[in-house]
Amino acid sequence: MGPNMTAMPVTFPEAEKREQIDKDIQQRIEVHKANIVRLAAAQASARTLSVAVANQPLIMLAIGDSWFNYPLTGNGFPFIDTDVIAQLSRIGNMPPTILNLAHHGFASTDEMALPKQEKIIQVLLDKSNWLNGKPDAILISAGGNDIAGERFCIFLDFNDGKTPGLNQDRFEKALGMVEACYLDLIALRDRMAPGVPIFTHCYDFPIPNGAHPICAGPWLKPSLDFCNWPAAEGRKIARKALVAFRAMLVRLASDPKNNLHMVDTQGTLADSEWANELHPVPSGFLKMAQKVAGALSAHLRRAPIVAMAVASDKKGKTAALSRTKSRGSEPSHEKQVERRRAQARKVRRKRRKGAGR
Repeated sequence: MGPNMTAMPVTFPEAEKREQIDKDIQQRIEVHKANIVRLAAAQASARTLSVAVANQPLIMLAIGDSWFNYPLTGNGFPFIDTDVIAQLSRIGNMPPTILNLAHHGFASTDEMALPKQEKIIQVLLDKSNWLNGKPDAILISAGGNDIAGERFCIFLDFNDGKTPGLNQDRFEKALGMVEACYLDLIALRDRMAPGVPIFTHCYDFPIPNGAHPICAGPWLKPSLDFCNWPAAEGRKIARKALVAFRAMLVRLASDPKNNLHMVDTQGTLADSEWANELHPVPSGFLKMAQKVAGALSAHLRRAPIVAMAVASDKKGKTAALSRTKSRGSEPSHEKQVERRRAQARKVRRKRRKGAGR
């Protein structure tokens, strides 16, 4: 390099992308911590004043893909989060408070790779993220990106008029990796946050029509075109893959020791509620969030803090009153002394009578 030449900075797009994702997630963590501080302060004040705790939301951890982190409105503006977690955080009189580590584009193998597992453990061990030492639930959206996109063609047979479309053998092998990631999350939960339930979902049946936002996709139609499958047949192929994915989750959820709950979301969306090949419009995401909210309500019935505190207080007062009544029924100190003296006089009289015989 000559003396007048200036070295150009070397940039690595993938490294920059990972760095930006880390920054986004760290910002979410900081916002979440601030929310927890406010909730904890309000609850502490309520206990001190013996009043009802009005703000006792579920506190949860979310990990996953674009169904939990979709920063678009349909396919474009405005750039706001319209995903399941964003919708869930606005449902009900006391919406849940969710620490969201999800990011669009993540496959299940990204979610459970070493860097993400380290991040999950870090936030689980940080007690300032939770009101009761650990989350009330872990939410996960994972599996869709493992088969969609440019890799979708791997699971397709070429349409020569003799093949069914989805290559069952190759697809089941890929599904096995997704299952391994779910099992690994269950094992991590058992080590770091035992007893915390995991909730997941099974997406819905996509429309492989090539629709996509300008910044990403399409995810299905290019592979179908490449393997000579028309759109109508492609939709059947995608449906078959999602049915198999659901069956895998049902099997995991049927084992009580996994403490995994599968929210059945398939068959929820109308065609008009799909923004593109993989993502619903905001109202579609809201439908999915309502299903998740229903499952959370059914499985996580928290006893109100106030009721517990009042009941405990009443129990204490009842015990104290019982002790007071018990003491009131006992003879006074003076009466007890007089009774002992009388008994002593009786003993002395008996002794004198015995000595006079």
